[in-house]
Amino acid sequence: MQYEIVILFFVISVVYSSVGFGGGSSYLAILALFGINFQALKLTALICNIIVVCGGTYIFWKRGHLKLTKATPLVLLSVPLAFWGGRLEISEGIFFLITGISLCLAGIILLWNRPEHQNTHEREKSRIQDSFVGGSIGFLSGLIGIGGGIFLSPFLHLTHWAKAKIIAATASFYILVNSIAGLVGQLSNLTQSVDWRFIFFLGSTVFIGGQIGSRMGSQKLSNLSLKRVTAVLVFFVGIRLLIIHF
Repeated sequence: MQYEIVILFFVISVVYSSVGFGGGSSYLAILALFGINFQALKLTALICNIIVVCGGTYIFWKRGHLKLTKATPLVLLSVPLAFWGGRLEISEGIFFLITGISLCLAGIILLWNRPEHQNTHEREKSRIQDSFVGGSIGFLSGLIGIGGGIFLSPFLHLTHWAKAKIIAATASFYILVNSIAGLVGQLSNLTQSVDWRFIFFLGSTVFIGGQIGSRMGSQKLSNLSLKRVTAVLVFFVGIRLLIIHF
């Protein structure tokens, strides 16, 4: 057991869950740094995502932030496309290319500082646009093994989709359903042995961290500094993957 991974996973789960994310992009980054095989990368990231956002989604819903009627168009296409992305067999080279680019984008997105006064006015609903964006992100999520909230949330903020707490709750719900769909797709094509004991240990770690972070986030606690540190790490690993494999 590499305890550095456990500590990093705990910190990531606290930080990400506080804003409605699962942490999949950073889990991929950490596991890549430690040389875990690429199929296990995706499985582990998705399982940890599910564990973190399952509790987070419930907490946000219980406190009235999750609006299912508003979130439904986002997941109509994302679920089948995340499943399809999870089922696709891609070469290790293509995987690291897509993952490296995605991690770089995720790092840049995390560095974006959203002012607190944004989203005071919700935009009019566009169900077609929401379905298209949700489906596109869902496919990418299933393909590389993340929940997609890291890409969805900035889009929702920039388009004034809803208030910040509703967006955090929606991102958490979106990650949950996409991660489940992507995981099912990947398990149906599992060709390598997986260390389930290691995954269980990491899952237990992020469950504790996710519970802490979700409760902190639902009470409006800022984790901007920690998010920036995580963003630098994610971006660095994305660049490193691209350099090493290409």
